[in-house]
Amino acid sequence: MLCRLTINNFALIRHLDIEFGKSFSVITGETGAGKSIILGALSLILGNRADNINFADNNGKCSIEATFDITRCELESFFDYNNLDYEPYCIIRREITPQGKSRAFINDTPVNLNQLKDLTGRLIDVHSQHQTLLLRENSFQLSVIDAVANNNALLNKYKDNYRDYQSLKSKLEESKTLNQKAQSELDYLNFVVNELQKASLQPGEVDSLESELEVQTHAEDIKKKLYQVSELLNNDEDSIIKRLKEAGNLLNSASQHFNELKETAERMSTCIIELRDIADVNTNTVEKISYNPERMQEISDRLSLIYQLQQKHHAKDVDELMALYDEFKQKIAGIESLDNQVEQLNKQLINKFKELNATGDELSHRRKQATQGIEKSILNTISLLGIKDAKFIIEWKALPEPEKEGKDGIRFLFSANKGSAPDDIARIASGGELSRLMLAVKSLISSNNLLSTIVFDEIDTGVSGEIAGKVGHILRKISENMQVIAITHLPQIAALSDEHFKVYKLTDKESTYSVIHKLNKDEQIAELAMMISGKSDSTAARDAAVELLQNMN
Repeated sequence: MLCRLTINNFALIRHLDIEFGKSFSVITGETGAGKSIILGALSLILGNRADNINFADNNGKCSIEATFDITRCELESFFDYNNLDYEPYCIIRREITPQGKSRAFINDTPVNLNQLKDLTGRLIDVHSQHQTLLLRENSFQLSVIDAVANNNALLNKYKDNYRDYQSLKSKLEESKTLNQKAQSELDYLNFVVNELQKASLQPGEVDSLESELEVQTHAEDIKKKLYQVSELLNNDEDSIIKRLKEAGNLLNSASQHFNELKETAERMSTCIIELRDIADVNTNTVEKISYNPERMQEISDRLSLIYQLQQKHHAKDVDELMALYDEFKQKIAGIESLDNQVEQLNKQLINKFKELNATGDELSHRRKQATQGIEKSILNTISLLGIKDAKFIIEWKALPEPEKEGKDGIRFLFSANKGSAPDDIARIASGGELSRLMLAVKSLISSNNLLSTIVFDEIDTGVSGEIAGKVGHILRKISENMQVIAITHLPQIAALSDEHFKVYKLTDKESTYSVIHKLNKDEQIAELAMMISGKSDSTAARDAAVELLQNMN
């Protein structure tokens, strides 16, 4: 329940501090006195945008503070989830600077507007002319039925299922699109993989083949030169090794008499051994080299294949071709997994649809069970409000596919006059009739609503006289279950209040500003007399006000 509302530096309000009772309060005042400003301040507490607000003093900030008694609102989980301190009396504050900077606080802890809206949306409902127009919308009509049928938990379950179903549906479509695109590439991927697999590429293969081809191309010339080396080293009577051997013998002989030559003789001996080894290697190499036209053609064909693959796939070497082979194999495996993914998602979607459908059927059943009671209650209330021959019917239509709010398409059908067939509220109901219908709806759902406070603005549009009194009695009846605050211009409604506040303007040397004052009994009589006749000091008007208070209470 809203216990206290403090407004500073907002529009025509310098400072207001209002304490509300727990039952039925009304706010009255002349047009332009500032009643709508109070609603504007409340809208900031509800988390609405703070664009283009006016300041009573442009040198100071605007602040709106509301204190709520939340002991019966079951909001501990909200405070735990948002890491906020829970207090039985919750203080919500909104501050706006002249530069447009806005801050919000819950129990002195800064919060964002989404958190603010989440909390205040569970505490207070501000009913305005705009909300009356919501009565024409199917989503609001469904919410009325769900409130009466106590469908909150079931509806949340359905919405969770619907969200999961839509998510799975999107994932399945995305997977199908990816799979379809991948399938179009699959033939090409398989062709390349098979081509590279058939090529049996090996790392470093090109260098080895190019070296071998070089040898084959010059085999005869190489062998000729190697034979010449053999002749020079070993096979000629005047060979290098023979000459070096003779030189070595001479050095050995001389070293017998000159020790310094022994090292030189040993080095000569080592050279001879090395040259003999070179000669042996040369002989073996000659035996290994042979010109083989078939092998040469085989190497040329192999290199040609590799060069063609490199050019075809824009690869600079065999390593890049082998990397491409591995990449395409992974893509093929991924496409195969996409097939499995599509199949699994399709199974999940079918199961989720069954679950969604079952929850939707249960929701529809509970809604239809509540329909007759809703129709009867609304007819009774609008009959009390002066529409004696009204007809009110809830028309049902099964939707072809489950939607966000369920499987049901509904329309509120209404007729105010005898002999007129009920038709869609959006087409047939006048402004005054809509206001009375909305009041009937609010009266119906108030006992099912966990909200602690409801504020009515312009709920009395299009009514007067005896009907205005009926509206007041309904508001007072609603206040048995929740706190009701009504802004009204009708004395019949004001006379039924437990607390009566008056908004009016004062003017000083500097400016005009709005104030609000809680009326005592005599002040209330004067205000009612003003509302009745336009004169607060008229004896007849005051007598009428006293009589109105007596008759209404």
